[in-house]
Amino acid sequence: MSTQKPNRPHNPAAPRQAAGHSRKPAQPAAKDAVALQPLSEAEMEQLQALLDAVPAPLEALDVSMLDGYLVGVLLQPKAVPTFQWTRNVLDSEGRSPPEGFDSRNLMALVKRRYQELNQAITQRLWFDPWVFELEEDAAPSDVVFPWVAGFSLATELFPDLMKEDASDLLEPLASLYMHLDPDDLEDADDLLEEIDTLEPPADLSEAVESLVRSTLLLADITRPQPRPNAPQRPPARRGPPSRGRY
Repeated sequence: MSTQKPNRPHNPAAPRQAAGHSRKPAQPAAKDAVALQPLSEAEMEQLQALLDAVPAPLEALDVSMLDGYLVGVLLQPKAVPTFQWTRNVLDSEGRSPPEGFDSRNLMALVKRRYQELNQAITQRLWFDPWVFELEEDAAPSDVVFPWVAGFSLATELFPDLMKEDASDLLEPLASLYMHLDPDDLEDADDLLEEIDTLEPPADLSEAVESLVRSTLLLADITRPQPRPNAPQRPPARRGPPSRGRY
């Protein structure tokens, strides 16, 4: 699903954490936040060009769909082996590339983004989803649709996330899937009912922030942070030894 070269990603004017959570994820200590080097704009354009160069009949993901796909992979309760998730980057159906096709440079860039997203999800940090401005009058849902479609692809290929408690998943999934066509959500009556209660995002910034917020709420479910160990009480002190004879 390759597209034209991406424009500059949309960075909403919002705090660098997903504000307004009904269940706010715990924030890590500052000493734990060692930032990875994000891909530059030139590297993102390079990545899209490499995806565009994947030969037919393969249908490579575009960079926005790829980004949502990586988030869907990272939110699985158990880590997905690299050899499993990488094959759908070059082709949404998982077909193998032709013999001799060199994807090393492409996958090196993809894995850097994977690591960056993994750190954000693990430490419950804000990240900038790769969504790209369209025409000025484009609806926010149209702009974020490829990202959500990529996320949805990951949950179809790796369904363990969807096996979690449905009531816990309902709110964050509805906030994501509200951007999809309802006809694509078959046999999901509870999800559709929840979507009907949501107001569409007022603008693109709100839509983008909702992507991050939903991601971190899902991370609380599928990848909970370990609770700090309770302080242990010191052992009771013993009195002086008896002076009796043995």
